[in-house]
Amino acid sequence: MINKIIKTTNLLVINHLKFENCFYEENLMFIFELIGRKTLRFFREFGQITVLFISTFRYFPRIIKDKKLVLEQMSIIGADSLPLVLLIGAFTGAIAALQATSLFEKFNFISIARPFIGSSIATAVFQELTPVLTALVIAGRIGGSMAAQIGTMKVTEQIDALEMMAIDKNRYLAMPRAVAIVFMMPVLAIFSNAVALLGSFVLSSIKYNFTSEAFFDSVIRFFKMKELMLGLFKTTVFGGVTSLIGVHIGFNTKGGAEGVGNSTVRAFTLSAASILIIDAIFGYIF
Repeated sequence: MINKIIKTTNLLVINHLKFENCFYEENLMFIFELIGRKTLRFFREFGQITVLFISTFRYFPRIIKDKKLVLEQMSIIGADSLPLVLLIGAFTGAIAALQATSLFEKFNFISIARPFIGSSIATAVFQELTPVLTALVIAGRIGGSMAAQIGTMKVTEQIDALEMMAIDKNRYLAMPRAVAIVFMMPVLAIFSNAVALLGSFVLSSIKYNFTSEAFFDSVIRFFKMKELMLGLFKTTVFGGVTSLIGVHIGFNTKGGAEGVGNSTVRAFTLSAASILIIDAIFGYIF
């Protein structure tokens, strides 16, 4: 009797272990399959965006012929986005000044650091804060808008109609947006730099009694053109990536109105993530 009980218990334990092993194996296979699918999807989309870049770039010589389309997009990206960019830039400069001065004050270095505060704020603004925040603003306002507009054209078969009329969608839709954002991003960054410096000076003068001569003399004495040019180059790259992602997602929109909404969110999400990743790469290289 005891032997039968022991054998039965052993069989139950063995079956339980086999079940657990099968369960763990199935979960492990599911995780690897999920990682594989995501990896393949990433490389597939990266390849599609690369092909889109090449297809769009070959139409750049037509900028003059298609100047009406380009100027229309430049107005949307530049003039219509400028108030928001100026607002973000002003508060970016004020926050940068607040953080810099508070850090020096925390360690009782504020009197020693006064000749260098203006230049340290300018470096942070020119190289990092303005390029990234301006790019994120444009990614949210323009990148999502591109995906929504082109996605709506896709689901309503307007893009199919363009192709029926022998109009290349890359020339008519992608090229003007890419050219406009590449030209306008540095312009927006320059305006943002200017108001950011003004905002940082205003906060520094109110909280720590900085004079305009002391603050801007620090900026001028330690200013390096390389810092400004690097920031403008970064904004250009960020803008190009934002336009390519927005146009690519718009071209691949499916599912009617719900698909357009999903494409809008996805365009901003991917653009923002790409901007931060590229900025980290720039920081490591330069």
